[in-house]
This record gives sequence, C-alpha cells and structure tokens, in this order.
Amino acid sequence: MMGAMTQAFAHLGGKWATSVVEVANDLSALDQGGRWAVLLPYDGVPVAIRFGNWQDQPPEIGPARWRGPATGSWRSSLDEIAYLRAVAEVRSAIADGSVYQVNICRVLSAELPEPDECHIGGLSALLQAGNPAPYAGMICAPELEIEVVTASPELFLEQRGAFISSGPIKGTGKVAADLSAKDEAENVMIVDLVRNDLSRVCVTGSVAVPGLLRVEAHPGLVHLASYISGTLLDEMRWPQIIEATFPPGSITGAPKSAAVRIIGELEPVPRSYYCGAIGWVDADEGTACLAVAIRTFWKAGGFLHFGTGAGITWSSDAQAEWHETELKAAHLTSVAAQTWQSGLI
Repeated sequence: MMGAMTQAFAHLGGKWATSVVEVANDLSALDQGGRWAVLLPYDGVPVAIRFGNWQDQPPEIGPARWRGPATGSWRSSLDEIAYLRAVAEVRSAIADGSVYQVNICRVLSAELPEPDECHIGGLSALLQAGNPAPYAGMICAPELEIEVVTASPELFLEQRGAFISSGPIKGTGKVAADLSAKDEAENVMIVDLVRNDLSRVCVTGSVAVPGLLRVEAHPGLVHLASYISGTLLDEMRWPQIIEATFPPGSITGAPKSAAVRIIGELEPVPRSYYCGAIGWVDADEGTACLAVAIRTFWKAGGFLHFGTGAGITWSSDAQAEWHETELKAAHLTSVAAQTWQSGLI
C-alpha cells in the first residue's frame, strides 16, 4: 500500500504533508510515533496516515483545477417536509423524556460536471479564499478513495502535552442579535455533555470551562462556542480518548447514546465523513488538533457531498431549524460553485 500511495498528501494545521510512511485503521498507531493525518468518519472505519514530510510551503501536486456543481444542482437526503417531520419526532421523544436534544442532519449531494476537472485541492484553495476557517484542512488520498476538504469552525479535541481541550459550537444566526435563549440553553447542555466525556479521561477535578457562550463570527453567520479543558490521566492513549469523546456531542445530542439512536432512526443516509473528525496527531511532540468535520465536502463516485444540520430541543421551531440548515449550506455551496465572488450569495 505504501508504494501505491504516491498521490496522497494533506494540508492540516497550516502544514503540507507528503511522503506516506504508513496507513493504519487502528488508532493505537497514533501513540507509536510520527505525525499523522487523521480522518474519523461519523460512521465508518477510521483512517490514520503517517506522512514523513511536513512543511510550511505547498508541494508540487500538479494542476488543482476545480469546476464545481451549480448551487441549484444539490439534492438533499431529507427534503423540507421530511426534515420538519424529523423535528416533530425529536420533540415527541423529548416529551417522552428519552432525550433532551438531538442534532438532525441532512446530506447534500451534487454530480460533478467534469470529475477530471475537480481536484479537491482546487476546492480547498477556493474555501481558503471564500470561507477562511480556524480549522481548515484537507486530506487527499485517491488510492484510498479519500478526498475530503473542510472549512470547520469547530474544535473537537486539542492536545498540548497533558492538557486536552474541546470547543463545542451550538447556536447559529446571521448576526449576534439572532442568537436566542434557546441557543444558550442548547450550548450549556452540550458543555455539560463534553465535561462528562472529558472527565472519563482526565484527572478528577481538572475539567474546567475557561470559555462559555462566546459569540464567534464566521463568513455569513455567527456561532455560540464554549471551551472545556482538562488534564489527561497518565495512562490515557488515543483509543481511550476517542472512545470517551467520539462522536462529538455537539453533532449528536444529549444524552449522547439516546441521541445517536434517534439519529440512526431518522436520518435516511449515513453521514459518512460529515460530523466525524479531521486533523492531525503528532505522537513525538504529544500534540494534536482534531476539528469537528462540519462545513466539510467530500468526493465519492463522481459526486460532491456536503452535510448540514441543526440541534433540536423542545423549544425548537421546525421551520426555523430547517432555515438554519439552509443558512449553514448557502455560502459554502456558493463557494464550491465559484459564484460567491460575483455577489450571488
């Protein structure tokens, strides 16, 4: 496999990675040394690629042309009527007391007009220009059928030695004035969930919330974000950390186990890479940064895919939640279509 991985590269944490040394599906490899590009699908097998070369300057990867799908060509796994029905089902589950919040998502898919003219590196460059994001990244390994690019605004896990942190986002609006008491309550609910997740791998009493309900501006919208941190137990390794925290609470719900079950019942197609995690782990330095894979595109079978969703609580208005999913997708799909520069967004 290593010999066949000549085309693989990644752009993560501001660095370009080339020269594949190893590919692993077992997360214990992340503790064995080297710097890894990591892709954790929401549903599917994790992939870790250890690259031998990480540099600040982009490598020679050949032409990165991009001709994306028109904004009107996307088809949704849930149409508006089906999405409103799913919101009603979640509210019924909340009324029954089985769950407090569930994130309901839909996957958008569009056929690529000219697949040979759609290099994922070209889309990555467009996103960096049209939708800069704190956790932007890309993993391109065609031999593994992996071509994923993200403009994620959300931190899943960051490690700095013994310290680990997470930055869940709940609450979205066009402007800060759009954020409501519902958004704040939803955010606090997920903060409690993430605190509980981290407490499973952190020293007792070390888990804290250094940032609560921060308003953060991103292209076309604002989010409410909170930050939770803790000190890892000495014996904790990446398989245990991921087992305790994945999938991210912000894109599942609370309680997480009940939310995941309801998601499986109401969403008609797998999320694939959407709502998983993407980033890097450096076992030698004891550092890592994994983003929640939202605002994320992936290529598969001649199609481009993109996910969007919203958190449903008892106070949710179904129509407003549908519009939130549209808001989250509108700018990004315009960037992929290369229409954002002309003001058609």
